[in-house]
Amino acid sequence: MSENRLEEVGHLKRSIDWKQGMAIALGVPLLILPSLGYLPLYMSAAAIVVWGLSVIQGFMQSAAYAEMATTFPKVSGLPGFAQHIFRNENYKGKYDKGKLIGGFTAWSYWFGWSPILAIFAILVGGYLHGLFPVLGETFTEYQLALISGVVIFSGVFAVNWFGLKDGAMLGYILAALALIPLIVLTVAPFATGHVDLNNITGNWLPADWAWDLHHILILLGIFAIAQWSACAWETAAIYGPEYKNPSKDVPKALLAVGIICFLLFVLVQTAVIGVLGVDGVLAEPVSPLIPVAQAVFGEAGALVTIMMLIFAMILIIQTAYLGSSRAMHSMATEGNLPRVLGKTNRHGTPFVAMLVIGIFNLVLISMGNAAAILAASAIGYTLANGISLFAYVRAKSHPNFADLERPFKAPKNWKRVAMFFGLFNVPLGLVGVVYLNSLEIGWASTWVGFIVLALYIPIWFYSQHESRRSKNRAATAAASDLDADGDDRLTPSVEVSS
Repeated sequence: MSENRLEEVGHLKRSIDWKQGMAIALGVPLLILPSLGYLPLYMSAAAIVVWGLSVIQGFMQSAAYAEMATTFPKVSGLPGFAQHIFRNENYKGKYDKGKLIGGFTAWSYWFGWSPILAIFAILVGGYLHGLFPVLGETFTEYQLALISGVVIFSGVFAVNWFGLKDGAMLGYILAALALIPLIVLTVAPFATGHVDLNNITGNWLPADWAWDLHHILILLGIFAIAQWSACAWETAAIYGPEYKNPSKDVPKALLAVGIICFLLFVLVQTAVIGVLGVDGVLAEPVSPLIPVAQAVFGEAGALVTIMMLIFAMILIIQTAYLGSSRAMHSMATEGNLPRVLGKTNRHGTPFVAMLVIGIFNLVLISMGNAAAILAASAIGYTLANGISLFAYVRAKSHPNFADLERPFKAPKNWKRVAMFFGLFNVPLGLVGVVYLNSLEIGWASTWVGFIVLALYIPIWFYSQHESRRSKNRAATAAASDLDADGDDRLTPSVEVSS
């Protein structure tokens, strides 16, 4: 990489170990919050099994991602893997189609993660509106969501200005404030006898469930929505360039977060349905943990729950903010986005990307509907996982990558597992989530998703034009330097001869 390139895009610094990577990714279990009431709407108590299977799917996919993270330790997670693997160094013509595919994968991943900021800012605004009546008299829910977004995004930006290590420290603090109460609230109903297993076994699937095409498409869509939450702990791999020892830190971080996610996703949904029953969950689809807290701890417990959820939402906002900014930085360094988005400060923070993401999410908040934003975001995340798994298959087969050192290797024949889950995501999961969105909230969110994804095409062509222009300037400058050196060498000889 040239000096100009280093100056314009900047390096990420190797400053964290697996425990700090795990701390940053510990926001992922909280992604279950927007869907605690959504999955039972279609699956009743079988939602518990869906969460468990989805986390297991995450293990299968993350084994491939961990191998790629240690094989390509200088690239950032899914966005970097796909861009690096699909890129064709010897392409003919004006544009590299492989680079376009890799860049689109990274863009899809970015769109899968980035809207989490808006989704949880809206939820924070909603909880504050209900928790403090004086706020409800002064501000609308939209205004509180917007204020919450500005305050939280600014705070996270300020903390992470000084590097990822400080972001990990904030992760430790928020994990203690959010995850520990969540665990207590999950375990307490079992300990106090408030969980009634009949609420689960007596309402396993909806009464009208049938294994026809309609319900199979719903099931595929449910798995795509669940994956958006339950598989997102692969974010621990996105910090590959910032781990001190990627070959050891990445697998450890992924395994630790995966185990925590499996326990929490299964137990939280079990506790909620066990206490409230499916009908009780559907009566409180946005915040079913509040009546659970009221049943176990009384009104004071509900207040503690809401405060805990707000801390939890700040934690997941930080996780999403850091992950999506690294995705954008990765695209810029690969020449798939304008290079200004890859600029870092002296602490190695991609601050321009973080500013753009913050503004983008403040715009998204104006949609006012967290479910619609999630539905659009899930389209991008499903696409990103599917194509990234195809990238893993290519990396295992293509001569350019087959002989690379792999400090961590997925089990033998994992290429077939990756291909299976790649096809499960694209096209099956993608078709399912679009179908489910059309049933639940109409076509608006689907159109938003596809429009944002399609916007990448003109942005990419502009980026390629920018890259070519930069190369031409560099070549012209080099030629000018060569001519100047030649003139300098000629001048003394003329003086001697005269």
